[in-house]
Amino acid sequence: MSLRGLSQKSLSLFAAVGGWRTVAEGVASRVLFLIAYLVTGQVAASALVAVGGVVVFAVVRVFTDRKYWQPAVGLVIVGASALLAGSTGQAVDFYLPTVLWQAGGGAVFLASMLVRWPVIGFAVGAARGERFGWRRDPARRRRYQLCTAIFLAKYGIATMVLVPLYLTGQLIPLGIAATLLGGAPALGVCVYLCRRILHTRTDPNPGARRPRHRRHVDPSAIRHRPHQTVDGRRSWAANARK
Repeated sequence: MSLRGLSQKSLSLFAAVGGWRTVAEGVASRVLFLIAYLVTGQVAASALVAVGGVVVFAVVRVFTDRKYWQPAVGLVIVGASALLAGSTGQAVDFYLPTVLWQAGGGAVFLASMLVRWPVIGFAVGAARGERFGWRRDPARRRRYQLCTAIFLAKYGIATMVLVPLYLTGQLIPLGIAATLLGGAPALGVCVYLCRRILHTRTDPNPGARRPRHRRHVDPSAIRHRPHQTVDGRRSWAANARK
């Protein structure tokens, strides 16, 4: 299978678990909650606005794509955030699931790299239906490790930014950072870089030389040339004996 088909199947796996629409729903819910809270100052009302926006997205997806469980995943995630913020009365708690997701994702990706079982390898292997066959190819393992490192950097940066903002209760910076680092913008950069890496073709045996194709020469077209002596004069002895 070509690397182009490999990346296409990995994207199909991403689409199967929700794809960009689920990511967009998460981004929309965070933006809606932040705007509603800045306008009303009420946590419960802002949470209802965020959930209502995701419900609209889910209904549109059900009627257009005939998909049910992907919109349900988005509703569950946003519903948990709204329930948490409504129960505590703290607006910053709406973004707590995002903070925990970034920290937990970073820990999982780091552990997978340390044991040399990169998460991206599992995802692409599942998309190709080969399970663990990729581990027998050192070049592919290196590419999957690099792709996993890209996501690890994303999770690490997001965690270092989001945790202090959450602990200090800075709602507006937290909402913006959660939207950018925990949503579609950062994820899009990671997916783009991984696609570039997976499209890179590597020579399976870089030390081996490619065989040269020799040009066929007609023996009858070869002319007998006189030998060159040491002092530079031509010796006609070979032709004289013929």
